[in-house]
Amino acid sequence: MSSREFRPDLYVLARIIEALVNNGPMRRTRLATACGLSYDKFERYLDWMVSRSLVVVDGDGLVRLTRDGERTYEELVSWIKRYVGSLRINRI
Repeated sequence: MSSREFRPDLYVLARIIEALVNNGPMRRTRLATACGLSYDKFERYLDWMVSRSLVVVDGDGLVRLTRDGERTYEELVSWIKRYVGSLRINRI
């Protein structure tokens, strides 16, 4: 990582979390594809999420939400859907 700290896009985090809520534990490549992310960009998000205990990668290589990740879904993703209406942002 560069000297600048990684600051994740909340919409991308929400898409990753929602994919796990909707599909259950997933392998990295499938999860990256489900979220529409390149694998290298996804890995940065995954590392950030693991470091904050939102997800874990189990011994079988499956990415799973933790209780904190589930709470994040309830708070962040629900908020975005309620007030913004979508997890995707249309670029101008």
